[in-house]
Amino acid sequence: MANKVTHISDLIHRVASSCLTHHLAGAHGLERCNGVDGETEEEEDAVEEEEEEEEIKEEEEEENGPKIWEEEKGAGPSRASASVREMETLMGEVFDAVSAVKRGYVSLQEAHCPWDPDKMRVADAAVVAELRRLGRLRDRFRRTGFGASAAAAAAPLREAVAPYEAALDDLKKELKAKEAEVENLKEKLRSTSNGGSGRKRRLHSSRRVGCISVLGAPAMPTPELFETYMKQVKSASKSFTAHLLSLMRSARWNIAATVRSIIEDGGGGGGVDGATDHNPAIAEMDPHHAKHALESYVNRKVFHGFENETFYIEGSLTSLLRPAEFRIDCFAQFKDMRGMDPAELLGVLPTCQFGRFAAKKYLAIVHPKMEESLFGGVEQRRKVMAGAHPRTGFYGEFLRLAKAVWLLHLLAFALDPAPNHFEASKGAEFHPEYMESAVRFAGGRFPPGWVVGFSVSPGFKLGNGSVVRARVYLVPRAHGM
Repeated sequence: MANKVTHISDLIHRVASSCLTHHLAGAHGLERCNGVDGETEEEEDAVEEEEEEEEIKEEEEEENGPKIWEEEKGAGPSRASASVREMETLMGEVFDAVSAVKRGYVSLQEAHCPWDPDKMRVADAAVVAELRRLGRLRDRFRRTGFGASAAAAAAPLREAVAPYEAALDDLKKELKAKEAEVENLKEKLRSTSNGGSGRKRRLHSSRRVGCISVLGAPAMPTPELFETYMKQVKSASKSFTAHLLSLMRSARWNIAATVRSIIEDGGGGGGVDGATDHNPAIAEMDPHHAKHALESYVNRKVFHGFENETFYIEGSLTSLLRPAEFRIDCFAQFKDMRGMDPAELLGVLPTCQFGRFAAKKYLAIVHPKMEESLFGGVEQRRKVMAGAHPRTGFYGEFLRLAKAVWLLHLLAFALDPAPNHFEASKGAEFHPEYMESAVRFAGGRFPPGWVVGFSVSPGFKLGNGSVVRARVYLVPRAHGM
């Protein structure tokens, strides 16, 4: 204000001086001075208005600012904190569920050894419940709307659950097998507790233990089913024979001498040691047909005793004393075993009835000299004689044949009436309704005057009148057959 007063007094002094000295110019000067003063006052008014506006804005900011901050402070952070609390609660439940799954899985493992079916069912139900709980938590997490982080977080959760789901599927399969084993053991226990005879207890042999039923199993034994499984026996026999023949050739065997030994031995108990004479028809055999002679040898050994209910492994007469019950049990065993891997079954029950059958037939087919020549030792034979079953490719191929014959045998004794087993004798006339040639002839016609040189595989006459033809190797009659 001091500056402003000084300025005005100075202007008044100047105007007065001008008016006193210069009249005309004084008017002009007054106007000019008034203009300057007016401009100054306008500038001052503008400055004051600006200052007032700034003060009003500051007051409005002071009034509105705290309110906005308080709203943001009261609403925004509260929503964020609620979301964090909800997320923490959800993750806590997830960790609890995963821990429960782990505990359930440990309980499943503990239920295996020793085997406890009740504990297994409880642990399985617990694992399934926790996995479902994890699924519900996943859906709840997706519904909360946490944005893109929800989708990103779901992937690790799925990865964490996937191994447990896979393990659960495997455990379910094992559980089904164990439940079937338990049911078979219960059935065996009931038969024992009911005071059954020793033969009846042997009837419910341990060969049924560990066998699981296969979906789609036939409802009843039929001749058509028997014919189907006879085809499987022929296929398994050809496969094993081809394997054995390749081993003989690798060991540089005299295949011609071996064939003569097999054929001239006929149905006796010999094998591939040597022949006593030389038949001209056999001497002229096509080298490619040696496989038929070797297959004849294998089938003769493996089918020996087929007419007996246990291949003469046991002295049981159940098929004669209780035929209906025996047929039912044979078909039940057939359905149980048809889907089993024979090596896996014998790994668990090496001395079951099928295991003893396989061991007996292996020792009959592969004698010590043959095994030593083919494999450089008799280690496999020693294991078989000790009650074990080697895990080798050759023995595995043999087990597939043994299983096929064993299933055919069970099916035969499940049929009523049982099939009649027959073989074509050497030198017999060829009858197409009962025989089929192992060697195909040109045009499908058999030359006249040919007779049976040797039987390759047996035939069966079924109760419905149909015939499973025997396979034979034909030779010309002119050779003295």
